[in-house]
This record gives sequence, structure tokens and C-alpha cells, in this order.
Amino acid sequence: MEGNFVTQSIDGQTFQLKELHDFQWLQSYGTVFNVFDQQDSGNLSFGVKKGAERYFIKYAGAKTIYYNNTPLESIQRLKEAEKVYRDLQHPSLIQFIEAIETPNGYGLVFAWTNGENLHPHWEFPPPEKYTHLDSPFYRFRQLPFEKKSKAFKQILSFHRYVEEEGYVLIDFYDGSLLYDFSSDRMTICDIDMHAKVPYTNEVGRMWGSSRFMAPEEFKKGSTIDGQTMVYTMGAMAFALFGGETDRSIDKWQAPERFYSISLKAVQTDKRARYGSVGEFLEKWLEQE
Repeated sequence: MEGNFVTQSIDGQTFQLKELHDFQWLQSYGTVFNVFDQQDSGNLSFGVKKGAERYFIKYAGAKTIYYNNTPLESIQRLKEAEKVYRDLQHPSLIQFIEAIETPNGYGLVFAWTNGENLHPHWEFPPPEKYTHLDSPFYRFRQLPFEKKSKAFKQILSFHRYVEEEGYVLIDFYDGSLLYDFSSDRMTICDIDMHAKVPYTNEVGRMWGSSRFMAPEEFKKGSTIDGQTMVYTMGAMAFALFGGETDRSIDKWQAPERFYSISLKAVQTDKRARYGSVGEFLEKWLEQE
């Protein structure tokens, strides 16, 4: 035990929790080859393999070290997320397989997706995320514009679909992305908080990374809608091609004609943004 944490091991994979938890149910899915215990969502995730099959299992019920609410709250949130993944199945989204009830928790099972997370804060905390030669984000930023644009279009296309299905994104950031450098494929891996519209900000500062959040996500009573998504997509463009929160032209590392398109998406006044993610995508495609 280190501090107030306990260490557990499954199939040689070691991780930390606030207290011991029963994971015997994992045996039916195979051998654990990876554990992700550094999230602040209250979830604990596993990479599991059985023969040629590999799975990613997101689990709620254990007391993870960075989550301060109760396991019951994380279980409820994951149960709500199940419908989101069922409703929004898409080629660019991690493939949902099934939900599972366990004696002390709840899990969502997905097909394993090859890729590296673009916000690997546990391995490359800022500023190393932006400067270390091995950081997936740094390596992505070094790719030719054409490859980065292809990946960005995957993100835009998925959220156009989200829009069409009557949903709005919440808590979407570069940590929601996996990039496979061998196939140049972007996969969206975390849409747990996406919600049906109409949606109103009832809390003030909403859940998410401030780097990608629209002004209305900080204002209680505001409507969260497609133009909120447009802002997040614009912020993503500046993360992948520019200076992230520094949105000056000097930091922009893509053809200049894409700069003004992205800048319109991140206007403080919603009315000055594109009317939809679909419109933003169309403008991007027109410039290619």
C-alpha cells in the first residue's frame, strides 16, 4: 500500500485503487494485458485478450484513485453512456459490443482498437505532451497536413452524425482520440457524456477540458446545441493544426485558407459561428 491506495494485480498487470475490489468476472473475457487506472471519470479500463480476440472493457464500481464521488455515481453514468454508444455507432467510433452487470459494478465491452491516445497525460504530462519526441500528440503534429486533415475530417464527420441523431457533445477533447500511426486512422474512443438535445447547462462550469469548451459551457442556464459543438470542433482544429488556446495566425501550421474557417468556428458569440458541424465540414472540404 502506498499512502491511502492499495495495489492489485491481474494476470501480471498492476494497478492502484482506494480499496480492494473483486475482478473475478474478468476471467470470462480472457487474459488482461493492459490496465488504465489514471482516469478521473471513476472508470477503470482493461485490455483483455482471448485467443485472437481483443477487447476494451470500461468498468465502473471500483474506487479509483482520481475520482472523488461514489462508485454508485460512476455506475449510473456508465449505464447512461450505454445508450449513447448504442445510438451513435459509427465507423469512426470505438465498436460497442455489450454491457455487463457484475456483482459490484457495471461494464461496457468494446472491440479493441489499435491506436495511441492524443492526450497521454499519465505518460507525457504537459509540457512533455507537446515536446517529447515519443509523445503521440507531438508525433501527430509532425505528420503532413494531408494526414492530419484526413483525421480531422473523421472527427467532423462523426459529429455531423451526432448532430443528425439529435445528440450534442459534452466533455470531448484530445483525450477522446486514438490515432493509429500505422494505418493513419483516427478513432473516437470516449463519448460517455454526449447527451440528447435539447440540453441546458444546469451546473455552471460543465464537465470537460476548458481548452475545448465553448463560453456557454461555463454559464448556467445556457443552451448547449450544435453551435456549441461547432466551437469544440474549431478548438480541436487549433489543437491539431495551431497553437491550441493561442489562436493567432503565427501558430497556425496548415494552409492559411483553413485558418479563417477554423477561427469562425470558435467565435465567442454563437451567432457568429457556423450553424452546424455539417456546415463547418462543408467549408473545410471546399478548401481542399
